[in-house]
Amino acid sequence: MTIAAPYKTVVKSTRKAHRSIAELLAPLEQIAATSPNLVANHDARFEVDGEEYVLPRYLFVGPRGGDVPIRVGIFAGIHGDEPEGVHALIQFIKLLEAKPELATGYYLSFYPVCNPTGFEDNTRHSRAGKDLNREFWKNSPEPEVRLLQAELVSRSFQGIISLHTDDTSDGFYGFAHGATLTKNLIAPALTAAEKFLPRDERPVIDGFRARNGIIRESYVGILNAPPNIRPRPFEIILETPAAPPEYLKELAFVSALQTILLEYHKFIAYAPNL
Repeated sequence: MTIAAPYKTVVKSTRKAHRSIAELLAPLEQIAATSPNLVANHDARFEVDGEEYVLPRYLFVGPRGGDVPIRVGIFAGIHGDEPEGVHALIQFIKLLEAKPELATGYYLSFYPVCNPTGFEDNTRHSRAGKDLNREFWKNSPEPEVRLLQAELVSRSFQGIISLHTDDTSDGFYGFAHGATLTKNLIAPALTAAEKFLPRDERPVIDGFRARNGIIRESYVGILNAPPNIRPRPFEIILETPAAPPEYLKELAFVSALQTILLEYHKFIAYAPNL
């Protein structure tokens, strides 16, 4: 497979960044350089204050498991001050590289840093002062949103998973939208995460009604599938509490992601018999 040039900020900035994206993604670049499964793509570029940035993208191609690969997009770091999901995606990709059979039948598109300037600055918002997770499908001029919307349109994902952190929660929980089978994916995912973190059992979470840690509503403008796309993909947002140790949050995310892939694969195999 053709490997894109390693991730870099094209124009060197005189501003000292709080975090280095190049250092963050170095392990993935090393894997992609020799892996038969992982492809790095850094062609999606945008400019902020005269500095060119990359929206890093990775594709993991699992072993063949059917006639048509299952396309799933997994996103993290849309809020720059939520690094837990970012690090969890890196750990999950490492796991898949070691055990590619976990991704049998899948084309997995990874977007580990959806808000590069926010990640560098350790801020929820982008450097333009925008909460990017309120800008989708609203004719937003924000370049990160436009690039991600283009991915969501062109990739025709059958599933979309986003990773977030909630500093007001003491437990792991999730949002479930889209395809009717979504509830059959998020429930096992939360159970898997409970091996490492407690579940948030509150009846109201983040201002929304919840049951068993699952929320059916959401904010307007979040990263999700194009409004008019049919059939709707499954859409899951996983939220970890901020307080626990980093390794537990990563383990919870990785376990939940692995479970979603396993359960969806079971559904696909069973569907012809419905």
